[in-house]
Amino acid sequence: MLKAKILFVGPCESGKTVLANFLTESSDITEYNPTQGVRILEFENPHVTSNTKGTGCEFELWDCGGDPKFESCWPALMKDSHGVVIVFNADLPSHLKEIEMWYSCFVQQQFLQDTQCLLIAHHKPGSGSDKGNLTLSPPLNKLKLVHSNLEDDPEEIRCKSGVPCIHSVVHPSPLPVSGTFLSSQTETLYPLNTNSPFPSPQLLAPPFSFLSL
Repeated sequence: MLKAKILFVGPCESGKTVLANFLTESSDITEYNPTQGVRILEFENPHVTSNTKGTGCEFELWDCGGDPKFESCWPALMKDSHGVVIVFNADLPSHLKEIEMWYSCFVQQQFLQDTQCLLIAHHKPGSGSDKGNLTLSPPLNKLKLVHSNLEDDPEEIRCKSGVPCIHSVVHPSPLPVSGTFLSSQTETLYPLNTNSPFPSPQLLAPPFSFLSL
């Protein structure tokens, strides 16, 4: 069975945990509680196939805390990752500057290709969704960008952006999405500290491209 690891990173209060829970059909969040360390959401998709690894894929979605105090532990998070999703609050101008740092640390410094990075502009409930008024500076303007608004159009991020992007880790083209794609899921919370190494499973998925979607 294939195994794949995707990081969800970005500034504090950007909506990473809300999106991660939504895409993996985990429990809803009723109040803001900053992620202290990293939450690892594990789930399976039995419909992904590979000529060499058989049928099915085990995904790990790493929901990383956005507090810079964990910066010394970022290399442990990055190890063996196949792709990076940078989530930011589209209604906060300061986030547009902050995501440049996240892109530099998690993509450029790790020698990942731009096609292995996805930007999600998250619009929180009641904020509106002005998709046409978002200007990104180079090199961010070269990345694939999708908008999410779980209040107005939740299925758009699940069916057109989020789930197909996760599928693309192990499949060169989008897979059909019908109903739930989860056969099982678990969640693990790992507080970050420099003396506690993270479990790092053997990851077998090939390189992927968000631009293939």
